[in-house]
Amino acid sequence: MSFDFVTALYKSQAPVPLNDHYYHKVIRDIVHDGIHSQVCFLLKQNGMLTQTPTFFQAYLKENYDKGLFQNLFIKNQTDILLSRFEEQGIDVIPLKGVYFAEKYFGHIGARATSDIDLLVRLQDLNQAIESVKTLGFSVEEEPIPGHFHCSLSKRLPHSHVPLVVELHWGLVKEETSKFDINDIWHESKAIGEYSHVRELSHMHCFYMICLHGWRHNLNSLKYFIDIIQMIHQYRGELDYEELFKMAESHRTLKRLTRTLSIVYEQFPHLNHVVKLPFKRKTLWRHHNVKGLKQYLDFFDYQFFSYDTLKHSMIEIRHWIWPSKFDLSCELGEIEQETSIIKLYISLYKKRISGLVKVIF
Repeated sequence: MSFDFVTALYKSQAPVPLNDHYYHKVIRDIVHDGIHSQVCFLLKQNGMLTQTPTFFQAYLKENYDKGLFQNLFIKNQTDILLSRFEEQGIDVIPLKGVYFAEKYFGHIGARATSDIDLLVRLQDLNQAIESVKTLGFSVEEEPIPGHFHCSLSKRLPHSHVPLVVELHWGLVKEETSKFDINDIWHESKAIGEYSHVRELSHMHCFYMICLHGWRHNLNSLKYFIDIIQMIHQYRGELDYEELFKMAESHRTLKRLTRTLSIVYEQFPHLNHVVKLPFKRKTLWRHHNVKGLKQYLDFFDYQFFSYDTLKHSMIEIRHWIWPSKFDLSCELGEIEQETSIIKLYISLYKKRISGLVKVIF
């Protein structure tokens, strides 16, 4: 999708084309980035939806309704989980999902979600897993080496896609940061009449959303929209000096500055909302841009997003000798009996072949 179109969602005076061909392209990009709900909600909120072609309106409304019904179901399941955690005395913070949509977009249907993300304390993890299992989430996926969450799921009637609950005990990989999760818990506040169900402070939620966008190298406009929405909604409470100071202590400063530099570079109007106090040049390119520039951006993101040489070397080591899980992510489904040596050979063949195609 054109970045200009997303700008128009936040700046109603920004012109958008009126021809049908443009909106057919926008639909393709909406499907690619999975942002039906955000686009429909923001257009309606700004009174711009009726200015678009009728086929475009019909498409958005149909998919918005699907996302809304799904979110209502997920909110029901989330509330059941949170009530169980409250009964068990387990501290928990909902991350992203329906609560994020309600709080930062203003409506449960404004941002479609497909799973449930919850933050728990590491010492409560085993108890939290058992509590989730008692509610039918009995399929526990194999832990991902080096990651900071585990997943449980349950099958739903009339659906081939299970509902997944991810239990997080951190927000970034521990071995490539000095992230102190206690900072997050200390600033969190209880929700409503709950004692153990809590919510992130605005600052920490913004921090989390930026790190989440970085983890995916901003490869979808949904990550941009989350960040832009928070900047617009809580402009008076975003203190970049405080945010960068915290990130520096956590050794996540480069990740944060890279992410915000890219967002502000693509959406310069944000400087009139909350001014970014620096300008860092990046090699980031939109996912539609292919070739050598894409590879240069990948290396910049993969190896130079870290605050210390040690953390960069750890990431380089993981890239050269990835785990079996990471191998499956790059190579696709792999047979269990395939030797690790053969998998590494296949991986390097694929990488070299891709690079040769780009250069020649």
